[in-house]
Amino acid sequence: MTQSMLDVRGSIANLKWNTEHHYLHIKNQHDFVRIWAIQFELGYSDFRTVQMALQLTGRSEMLKDFTKAYDAVYRYEYAFVQGGLEGFNQQFGTEIDAYDKAHQSFLAVLDELSKTQPAPDGDENLV
Repeated sequence: MTQSMLDVRGSIANLKWNTEHHYLHIKNQHDFVRIWAIQFELGYSDFRTVQMALQLTGRSEMLKDFTKAYDAVYRYEYAFVQGGLEGFNQQFGTEIDAYDKAHQSFLAVLDELSKTQPAPDGDENLV
């Protein structure tokens, strides 16, 4: 029997926001800004938090899906953090459709994870 999952609504919300906004930032060819790197680093902490919650509940298939989907987006975001727009374009400039697919897949996994979380109760912004 699978136990209840820790409340990680805040981490899921942060990952959704980062994933969507970072994709749009790169797609629209905006230059690198420092806050982007901070969001990227904080997003990794959210990723690890969700991984830990999934491990504690024994949801190994969801953990695998979540990690695989995150890793697919991470490679694009890391290229941008590492080399800015120019570095991203050198490495992935012709792969924006693949990046879009990866980001959409990750958002879908996050939506599935959201279904395991408590219903909105007014306190979801506190976690």
